[in-house]
Amino acid sequence: MLSYLHAIMQWLRMSNLSDKHKNGYYLGVMSGTSADGIDLALVELSKLAAAPRLVASFYRPYLEPMRSRISSLYQPGANEIDRAFHLDVALAHLFSEAIFDFLKQQKLTTNDIVAVGNHGQTLRHRPSGDNPFTLQIGCCQTLATLTGIRVIGQFRRKDMALGGQGAPLVPIFHQQLFPERTQDHVLVNIGGIANLTLLPKQGSKKTILGFDTGPGNALLDDWFTQCHPHSTEHFDCDGRWGNQGNIHHGLLSSFMADYFITAAAPKSSGREYFNVTWLQKHLNSLMLTLPQQQQHLFALNSEPDVQQSTIDAVDIQATLLAFTVQSIVDAIVAITPQAKIYVCGGGVHNQALVTLLEQQLVIANPDYSLEQLQTLMIDTDALEAMAFAWLAFAFDCGLTSNIPAATGASRECTLGCEFLP
Repeated sequence: MLSYLHAIMQWLRMSNLSDKHKNGYYLGVMSGTSADGIDLALVELSKLAAAPRLVASFYRPYLEPMRSRISSLYQPGANEIDRAFHLDVALAHLFSEAIFDFLKQQKLTTNDIVAVGNHGQTLRHRPSGDNPFTLQIGCCQTLATLTGIRVIGQFRRKDMALGGQGAPLVPIFHQQLFPERTQDHVLVNIGGIANLTLLPKQGSKKTILGFDTGPGNALLDDWFTQCHPHSTEHFDCDGRWGNQGNIHHGLLSSFMADYFITAAAPKSSGREYFNVTWLQKHLNSLMLTLPQQQQHLFALNSEPDVQQSTIDAVDIQATLLAFTVQSIVDAIVAITPQAKIYVCGGGVHNQALVTLLEQQLVIANPDYSLEQLQTLMIDTDALEAMAFAWLAFAFDCGLTSNIPAATGASRECTLGCEFLP
């Protein structure tokens, strides 16, 4: 009897969803690899609409203790299982508080939301080797129970079960934003890790592509924090500090020769790869060390009696900035000779990065044009959260939501799992 009633309730729920799909609000929740805060996007989605419509967005920064708890789990450490899964629930509570405050701000109730698309917080992304896996926390079941809203989450796992990398997932959403294209479009998302999407012009024989290009803000933020331990900011605002340095071309060449940079797509990465330890390996390989007055900032491993050269801390920052830009530009050159290029993510707020990117694109090919998403009335800071709202919508509608050419999966599928209040 209970199973029969459950079946009736499920049927009624899905019938209601069919109506809501014609004009429904979905809420996307995103916490990026920079671990700076929670991004929410309220998106109106419809099967009949030409494109998703952003209704409003919301951002809540993490306090320093929470930011540290997250970033401390990017690498293996003591008692990490207990720490990770306590944090799993703690983040769900923070997500729910942000959702309630956002809905109150928008004069909406939980009944106005069809579903929450929860990306969560990535702690580890190991897409290659034996038994590849990915781990996002911010417990979907806890979030659904706290808010009383259905949650669609765990978007990456089915793609990985099909042999894909589970990333990037946003290219298919980017396609919804640009349904008509008279030339190639490239969307570059510069978060902790940078990734791009190629949307070929209509009629082209090329396919939609997407992959991580290398670090975005991750190494820049980590090195700045390492060198400014007492700063209240955890990033180089507008790249002002890095702009004072000089690019070390030998170190830049070492970065660009890295295995991940030279590997063919599909490929994806995370903070567990691009971090200060990775930086130290490259400095050691070139026998570079900091000047004596700066050596308290960073302990470099060096062999005794080996002649070393010095590199100033600010020159490392300048070189890391050049590395982020060069890895993006080289990736674009490899996939299209002419395109409109749109930049989004936290990196758009680093003026030094954007300026250098524009300069290098012109040098690479004058047929590239760097465009602003804001001119299309698209909020660059809300774009990823919007993508996960759309992925929840795609789950409800049974739409394909992965691109095997981007992730490497064996077939197309609908991503995500449902968690009921």
